Amino acid sequence: MQNTKNNNQDSSALLNTEFNSLKVETNKGVAFVTFHHGEINVLDMVSVMELVQLAQFLEEDSNIKVIVFQSSNPDYFLSHADFKLLQEFRDQGAYDSDEMPLYSGLLEKFRTMPKATIAKIQGRARGGGAEFAMAMDMSFGEIGKAFLSQMEVIIGILPGGGSAQYLARKIGRSRAMEICLGGGDFSAVEAEKYGYINRALSSTEIDSFVDELAYRIASYPAQAIALNKAAVNLFEEGRSNEFITSNAWFAELVKAPDFDKRVEHFFAQGGQTRNGEMENWSEWAPKLTDKN
Repeated sequence: MQNTKNNNQDSSALLNTEFNSLKVETNKGVAFVTFHHGEINVLDMVSVMELVQLAQFLEEDSNIKVIVFQSSNPDYFLSHADFKLLQEFRDQGAYDSDEMPLYSGLLEKFRTMPKATIAKIQGRARGGGAEFAMAMDMSFGEIGKAFLSQMEVIIGILPGGGSAQYLARKIGRSRAMEICLGGGDFSAVEAEKYGYINRALSSTEIDSFVDELAYRIASYPAQAIALNKAAVNLFEEGRSNEFITSNAWFAELVKAPDFDKRVEHFFAQGGQTRNGEMENWSEWAPKLTDKN
């Protein structure tokens, strides 16, 4: 992760807001958002609500044209949802509605926001974290450090933030099936080959490459950036109905007994800890199988 400096000409509520799960720096029209939340940057209530607040600030800030997301954690970019939180939401009836889920709505806001968004992945991005990267306009991964995975099937659910749909459009049906049904990690090199990310870059390249790209885009007129992005997004209009359908299936799986059994096995064997999730997520498949 490369350090950035605040530009005093960039005035925004961003710099006056104290976040717990992330840090924001702005420079020359670029906002650098750095995740730093616990052992693995898990998506819990704190981090999700702060991302919702951040998205609102970014959308309203006319000084910001480009947003780069990165992590201070050398092993994790952004992890999956806190599975215990999903259980709490379920028990509170959060999945009984036909409305677009909070996290799906957040990703849609970033996908359609009239600003360029970039994920600089130098660690593991899994589940909701991988979905976050998919919602960005561009994503770049560091060779040997970046790993992406839609591992939800192993825990007994499906991608709840729309990643199945993102992937099918982005890389094609068969490759999306391999990612969503296989559940394993894809390295930066493999992800680039599949079109999962834009490029796999070495540790000596990625910071300078992303910085140069971000600052170059930020030098363009804001309206030109916004309308170029809108023009590309035209082929994806009408996604809201997909989210509603997918969310109904997600709710069905979260309510199934298999999910609770797998979550119990997961936490009992060191899940949701730095050391517990360093290996390829496919290694969890035999561990979470109910042997009774």
